[in-house]
Amino acid sequence: MGVDHATVGRRITALEEGLGVPLFHRSPQGYSPTDQGYKMLPLAEQLESDAMRVFDEVAGASTSLTGSVRIATHVGIASFLLAESAAALCRLHPGLEVQLLAVPRSFSMSKREADLVLTGTRPQTGRVKIKKLATYPLHIYGERNYVARNQPIKHKKDLSKLRGIGYVPDMIFDKELDYIPSVDPSLKAHLTSTSLHVQLQMALAGAGVCILPDYIARNYDTLVPVLDDAIELERELWLTVPEDFAHLTRIRTIVDFISEDVVSRIKSTNKI
Repeated sequence: MGVDHATVGRRITALEEGLGVPLFHRSPQGYSPTDQGYKMLPLAEQLESDAMRVFDEVAGASTSLTGSVRIATHVGIASFLLAESAAALCRLHPGLEVQLLAVPRSFSMSKREADLVLTGTRPQTGRVKIKKLATYPLHIYGERNYVARNQPIKHKKDLSKLRGIGYVPDMIFDKELDYIPSVDPSLKAHLTSTSLHVQLQMALAGAGVCILPDYIARNYDTLVPVLDDAIELERELWLTVPEDFAHLTRIRTIVDFISEDVVSRIKSTNKI
């Protein structure tokens, strides 16, 4: 908003005094809406959308984007697809600030936690625009020497002698990340982490085998696929934008660029 917290606080207080009702509960943890605040939310969102539309109509002719855009996604997508896309986008538009949120949780579009969300699960509800970007393959990968030491691995039953690496089962925030049951419900991961980066480092260190998207694994020469002819998973990548913002020139431009760039990176990896 371009102002400090104290200014926002004073403006909220002035608004509450003008309306004669409290809009927020205040606590050491921050602000949360009262019942009256929730009732006002749809009206506030409409005012925000109208204000942005006015700005877009006046300044939309500019070919250079400015301001910030917040993109939320999984850490693997952020690191191996969006990081380079964001860099390319900022080279085209030096005045643009791209914020990548890559934390293991879901994001609320209704609470404006992000302008764009990329996820493996198709959103089911909400006032949002949804676009499927791609379908990408995943395989089981292990460090070359670790796999060689545990040969022969010719059938799915041979996976039981390998040390599995995966997500902490009761902390998987997106059901599409629960890969192991899709391979064999009887298998169990012996090394687990909420972080895909940690899982990747475990696999690179020869600690076991891990299910990874091909667009990640094929960046590392020391990783080799295991039973890749017999076992292949597929996941979808979805992009979601709040419906009120989807029409804005700035958001449309960013969505189009991110969509094309991410899809091209996935396709180029699949051809390797």
